[in-house]
Amino acid sequence: MPDLTANCAGIESPNPFWLASAPPTNSGEQIMRAFDHGWGGAVWKTLGTPIQNVSSRFGAIHHQGSRGVGFNNIELITDRPLDVNFREIEEVKKHYPEHAVIVSLMVETKEEWKEIIARSIDAGADGLELNFGCPHGMCERGMGSAVGQEPAVNERITSWVKEYSTVPVLVKLTPNVADIVPHGLAAQKGGADGVSLINTIKSIIGVDIDRMVIEPRVGGLSTNGGYCGAAVRPIALHMVAGLARDPAFQLPISGIGGVTNWRDAVEFILLGSSSVQVCTEVMLRGYRIVEDMIEGLESYLREKKVDSVAALVGAAVPTFSEWGDLDLNHETVAKIDPETCIGCYKCMVACHDGAHQCIFPARDDSRVPIVDEAECVGCNLCEIVCPVEGCITMVEVDNGFTPASWNDHVGDGKTLRPKKGAH
Repeated sequence: MPDLTANCAGIESPNPFWLASAPPTNSGEQIMRAFDHGWGGAVWKTLGTPIQNVSSRFGAIHHQGSRGVGFNNIELITDRPLDVNFREIEEVKKHYPEHAVIVSLMVETKEEWKEIIARSIDAGADGLELNFGCPHGMCERGMGSAVGQEPAVNERITSWVKEYSTVPVLVKLTPNVADIVPHGLAAQKGGADGVSLINTIKSIIGVDIDRMVIEPRVGGLSTNGGYCGAAVRPIALHMVAGLARDPAFQLPISGIGGVTNWRDAVEFILLGSSSVQVCTEVMLRGYRIVEDMIEGLESYLREKKVDSVAALVGAAVPTFSEWGDLDLNHETVAKIDPETCIGCYKCMVACHDGAHQCIFPARDDSRVPIVDEAECVGCNLCEIVCPVEGCITMVEVDNGFTPASWNDHVGDGKTLRPKKGAH
């Protein structure tokens, strides 16, 4: 069996699947049930001075039959007494000593950090996660993303925590910045053992057009919240990879953002994540999803003949390049499988209205569209809109041109292939 154990910044767990700090980790009873289903670790819902949350607090985007593809919350940190939280942390570690319990923290002053760190470690925390990312409610009080958006403040508070902590410290980064790298480097400079990202994205999920009120409604008002769920995964992957490929950044990463299944988790691992945190999909489908995630990851490792999760970490990072380093002579064209094509012509409509006008109606009764390969630029829009998986594929063709990069050969007219569609 492949080795699924994970070690993220010195925090060990039976597998790389962690629950993110959120409603699914609000109590010890919840986390113990999650561990029973197979979760390797859990990041406790953020502790600080308990607050009063609002009602309602969640919103979602429903797109073409998919419910909750994008999710929004305006919930804040724990609303339960700290004494209760610490007692439950101790109970969880007593019954599940092999599982990772990471305590998320958010307070203001250095003395408050010192006290809550000591209490977290005394309760049995395997690690701490500093919530520098919450984009609503707490940032207006000078915490959350108000810290995460200022590298100097990030570094200073991280150094406070490292002064008092005897367990690994992860800094949870906010995506509400133009470039993630300076913020990761600030955490590194402050002494963090690792980072986790991304936290939620500042957003308004929608408007009730009948009531003319922003969602989710709290009486007759609402506010911006944190956007998460499957829709944010591309943003999260970009930021994780951006840190992982930067030579100055040397910390382990716990990847977060839109993980719905084992394939999504593998993407984060291949782009540099030592552990993967999940929240929204658990809220929508429950703790049991981890069982399929574990099984899928095991099968993937066996298929790829890889002995451990650790061997996968960062394997795809070298493929992340600048646009100018891409091979402009690499060429593909669309191929339509006549055996599986249903003749819906969605590919043709998309190609003519949104791409390069190279797909045409069948000339016989087959209803299989015809691809004009001389005009096809290999954009793969047709493959994306096709309702039959595998019916349209992008096939590499040998165009007789030698490899060239934009920086070396732009405009010389010698090595780059002529632009398709030029007349």
